[in-house]
Amino acid sequence: MPQQVSSGAQLRCTFGTAPSQLVVTPDKRVDSEKRPVATVMDFVPQKNIMPFGMCSAPSNPQVQAAHAPVPCIPATTSPWTPGASKVMVGKLPSLSSNSMCTCMWAGQITVQNAGQQTVSIT
Repeated sequence: MPQQVSSGAQLRCTFGTAPSQLVVTPDKRVDSEKRPVATVMDFVPQKNIMPFGMCSAPSNPQVQAAHAPVPCIPATTSPWTPGASKVMVGKLPSLSSNSMCTCMWAGQITVQNAGQQTVSIT
C-alpha cells in the first residue's frame, strides 16, 4: 500500500544525477510525524521540487548545446499523478508514494522515500 508523502521526502528524476527533497510549506496544517503532508499540487519547481544535481535529458536544449550534462533546473508543469483516491488534504488529493510527476524535458520524477513511515493511504 502506498505511503502518504510529507515534506522531506526523497525524490529521484530519471535524468538527474542526485536525489532531491520535496519541500511542503507548513500552510497545509496537516502533519504526519510532525512534517507537513504533501498534495498533488506540490509540484512547483524551486518551491516544492528542488534540483537533482546535473541534468542529462536529451530533450533539454541546454544539454543539447553543451553536449554534456548541465545543472538541473526542475521544469515540472503539471500536478503529481495519480495521488490518493480517498485521502484529501484541503479538498486536494494527498500525494501518495506511488505518484509520479514529469519534467518538461521528459524526466520522470518519483518518490524514493515518503518522508514518513507510519501512514499508508489509498
